[in-house]
Amino acid sequence: MKKLSFILLLLVLFYSCNTIKYVKKNELLLARNTIFVDSVKTSDESLNELLIQRPNAKTFGLPLSLYFYNIGNPEGPKTPSKWGKKHPKTYSFFKNTFSEKQSISVAKSAISFNNWFLKSGQAPIIINDRKTKRTIENLNTYLQNHGYFKAKVTSKKDTISNKKGAISYHIKKGKALFLDTIFREIKSPILDSIYKINKYKSFLKSNQQYNDQNFIDEANRLTKLFRNNGIFHFDKNNSIDFYVSDTASYKTNVELVISDRTVEENGNYFSKPYKIQKIKRINVVTDYSYSKKNTPYKDSVLYKSVNYLAHEKQKYNPKYLSQSLFIKPNSVYSDTLRNLTRTHLRGLKNFKSTSIRFNELNDHELEANIYLTPKEKYTLGFDTELSRSNIRNFDISGKFSLVNRNTFKGAEIFKLSALGSYFNSNNGPGWELGSNISLEVPRFMAPFGLHKFVPKRMFPKTKFFAGINIQKNIGLDKQNISLGIDYKWKYNRKKTIQLELINAQYIRNLNVENYFSIYRSEYNKLVAIGKVAAPSIPIPLNISGNFNQIRQYVGDITSSISDPDDARTILNIINRYQIVTSDFLIPEIAYSFTYNNQQSAKDQSFSFFKIRVANSGNVMGILSKQKNENNQSTVFKIPVAQYFKTDLEYKKYWKLGNNSVLAHRTFLGAIFTYNNSDIPFSRSYFAGGSNDIRAWRTYDLGPGTRPPGLEYNIGSFKFLTSFEYRFDILGSLKGALFTDAGNIWSINNSDVIDESEKFNGFKSIKDLAVASGFGLRYDFKFLIARLDLGFKIHEPYLPENKWFNNFNFSSSVLNIGINYPF
Repeated sequence: MKKLSFILLLLVLFYSCNTIKYVKKNELLLARNTIFVDSVKTSDESLNELLIQRPNAKTFGLPLSLYFYNIGNPEGPKTPSKWGKKHPKTYSFFKNTFSEKQSISVAKSAISFNNWFLKSGQAPIIINDRKTKRTIENLNTYLQNHGYFKAKVTSKKDTISNKKGAISYHIKKGKALFLDTIFREIKSPILDSIYKINKYKSFLKSNQQYNDQNFIDEANRLTKLFRNNGIFHFDKNNSIDFYVSDTASYKTNVELVISDRTVEENGNYFSKPYKIQKIKRINVVTDYSYSKKNTPYKDSVLYKSVNYLAHEKQKYNPKYLSQSLFIKPNSVYSDTLRNLTRTHLRGLKNFKSTSIRFNELNDHELEANIYLTPKEKYTLGFDTELSRSNIRNFDISGKFSLVNRNTFKGAEIFKLSALGSYFNSNNGPGWELGSNISLEVPRFMAPFGLHKFVPKRMFPKTKFFAGINIQKNIGLDKQNISLGIDYKWKYNRKKTIQLELINAQYIRNLNVENYFSIYRSEYNKLVAIGKVAAPSIPIPLNISGNFNQIRQYVGDITSSISDPDDARTILNIINRYQIVTSDFLIPEIAYSFTYNNQQSAKDQSFSFFKIRVANSGNVMGILSKQKNENNQSTVFKIPVAQYFKTDLEYKKYWKLGNNSVLAHRTFLGAIFTYNNSDIPFSRSYFAGGSNDIRAWRTYDLGPGTRPPGLEYNIGSFKFLTSFEYRFDILGSLKGALFTDAGNIWSINNSDVIDESEKFNGFKSIKDLAVASGFGLRYDFKFLIARLDLGFKIHEPYLPENKWFNNFNFSSSVLNIGINYPF
């Protein structure tokens, strides 16, 4: 039966893989386009984009979307009655056995299934002479726009096999046209004076090759220049013209003509010079809605010569709302300031819509009306999640959230959330409860006038936050309290700066004495080693709440251990205990700089860079005079984490055409402790997981070449680099091929660190773990569901045969994630 199913599957695939299955007689499937420029073959992407017809999209050289389309039938029946005529036996069987209603339902399902293949796949691209002609026109237009007015474009259609064809386009560019002298004729005197001051910024230069884009850029530059200097009515479509003289000599003069403003009055049109216009007054309606637009205003406030109006009671403090207004009364009109005002108001996240409209009072004055439609003041939310990881076998959680906008009448956003979860971990069941509050203020809340150093055009924001989390896991209870103040601003469109003035965290572990009664396997390992290494030393039998005796036992047997494997096991047990039970006070200060030149969400070729520098415990460590038995600074007997931490991340994306992208990420991070401080678990680095090295689970890898053994493997230095090739498969289904490489190491001088864990400069390159694999993504528009299957290529901890030793499905790791890994 299995063999029969397999043969049937092969037959279906073979049948669908016939690319010319639905290519009709006298038609040719487009298999290839070729462009020749002056008899030289080219793959210039700017020319390829002009081709109206392109071959069916391919994945790994195969037109999978066409194969999928061919499983369906474009000439299949479209109605149940026609389907019944084509499949009379099947239709009659369901009709006679059940009812005609059932047979109609079966027919509809079959039609829908057929349509699904057709819509999800891609129909065969048939060579169309009319589209070839349009392509020639596109190429001619492109060449003329770049100065090749004598260019000639021809095409040739060839049959390369049965029902398959190719088109070649042959371009002869000829000589290019260059600009000679640039003249200007500007009617309005005020425009002429503004032009002269900024003439040196022109996109049109003598001896420059003709390019249509330079004329477009110059028109846009002049429009922006004039409108930012008070010429409110300036319109490039009605006022700017370029005249080019005869092109026979391949040199041309250019005349720029800027005409006066055209005005209509009583059905008659006449010209008048442009004038600089100022904004005489500004009105801000803070509760605008279409249904109330004709009702009178009940509340009005005049603040800094701006009228703040409301149909009901005024809910926004003009003092703070005015900080989002960059247009001022009695100031010259400016497009840039108008757009900055709109963007800043939208950035407050308090308004559904913002609209700025201008009324002309006279030739020199304008009235600005700003209409703001508020969002709902309160928003409630509830989320649930069911998940699984290598740490938690089962985890169900719920989160309740409340958002309060305009909390203190200054467009602030207050958020309150409460969460709870029940989970079953490797160590048994447990629960977690937590609550977080935050207040985001759309301005700098800083003493001593420090807010003056960041102008409001940079969208400064201050965020205050606090949270508490309590976790119980069969005896080892953990408490986590966080508190912080965060400043963030956009230096410009590409650069963002963040200052975490306070990012404090208090981590407290309760019932630490029960560690070995909970992790009984650790105790059993100690006893087994002790019986061999030091059989005369008494074994501590009472393990519940008796850690000090067990710690003494570890110290007594360690000196007698001669087996390196046993010594490593003891070291792992000590590390595990420190990871799970350490208490810390983490008073961190951090600075982040982010550069991102992505133009929009559709931009697939861009760069991203981020650096974050953090320090913990510097000031508090100096003020603290208390020390614990490990000579660590403490506050209320709690160790203060003292470290410097630096993270660098670089990402680069290349659009490769045909809806494919090559993505790259490199991450480098290091944490250096001082004053005998340990590294808090929450601030340490780990490797593995769905957004990391995808052939290892979270916390499974490293540090260095230490064999896997601990449930939580962490380090103080991390390097990670990834490449991912992303491509379309069928409709919203995407594919990816990826390679990840990296590891974590230890760079501190702790006595409990094994040599295999330490970072040794460039020598440690051989310690990089390497993974590769493939993935599927499904684009739901609002999120992307992701599956990645990672295979181990290089395992640095293996004693030999480190390459491709476990390169198989049984050792692979399936990762489930939301959105792209980077």
